[in-house]
Amino acid sequence: MPPMRRRDLLACSASAALACVALAVGGGAHATPAGAATPRTGLSLIALSARRDDDGVVLNYDVLIDLSDDLKDALERGISVVFVVDAAVFRRRWYWTDRALGRAVRRWRLAYQPLTRQWRLSIGAFTRQYASLDEALDALRRSPRWRVADRPRGDADDHYVEFRFRLDTDELPRPLQIGLGGRANWNLELERQVDLSD
Repeated sequence: MPPMRRRDLLACSASAALACVALAVGGGAHATPAGAATPRTGLSLIALSARRDDDGVVLNYDVLIDLSDDLKDALERGISVVFVVDAAVFRRRWYWTDRALGRAVRRWRLAYQPLTRQWRLSIGAFTRQYASLDEALDALRRSPRWRVADRPRGDADDHYVEFRFRLDTDELPRPLQIGLGGRANWNLELERQVDLSD
């Protein structure tokens, strides 16, 4: 066999091996058959409102969290995940970029304790235990009166709030971060904008 053909053969086998590895890592073995319904996972917004009262700008949100099987499996193996809720208040300006008036961030850490079979949800120094994953997710997915900024001056119509709810993949262990490039079910993120009302 001439040297050129040997090189081509080696290149083909190397690319075939890489394709097999990509299928194994990306979950190609678990592909959904054509015509079958794919399970729905991700974040969807149920309710979002922002109002101005004596306490300042108060945000109410309710987010439906539907975790993928891979993410649930990682949680049950003891890997903790962090959900970040971010709200920023802006004032509209026609002559320049909108002015940021305030911002608030919440970081929820969710972890499973295999010894006690309890789910632990932490925000700052506050920690609470739950008997099931659904109960823990129900506690972090909504907030009825979250104060995100001081009361702004002027008309409420001139102000709006940018809301963001996401899974912080930077908090995951480094080996998991490397393999998340093609996994959309781990990239949970929701962004919305809502006008301020009185």
